[in-house]
Amino acid sequence: MNKDIETYNNLQSDTDKEICSQLYNFINENLSEAESKIWHAHPVWFLDGNPIVGYSKLKKDVRLLFWSGQSFDEEKLLNEGSFKAAEMHYTAAEQINKDDLKRWLEKAKDIQWDYKNLVKRKGILIRLK
Repeated sequence: MNKDIETYNNLQSDTDKEICSQLYNFINENLSEAESKIWHAHPVWFLDGNPIVGYSKLKKDVRLLFWSGQSFDEEKLLNEGSFKAAEMHYTAAEQINKDDLKRWLEKAKDIQWDYKNLVKRKGILIRLK
């Protein structure tokens, strides 16, 4: 496990730590080609320098965020922000549906918006894949 992410996970309550650990393991298994690191204070996975998926502890739950998730056409993912991100929230590890998560991760590989160059393009997103 990435040491910085392991430290992040270990700082969570037992319930949230279990959620974070399951997400970490499943994301790593299904995005083995991605780079993972702590970015903006939470775990994020990148493909070719572009953020794909990450999770963070919020006040009431653990949020799983897909940067291009609004383009996945998935009912369970909630739109987040003014760009293309979508999210799922968990309060227990049993809520993680691995079939959904696997499908979302596959879509995350295939459907990407160029967040890496967002500043260079002055806030304009273009689709990569």
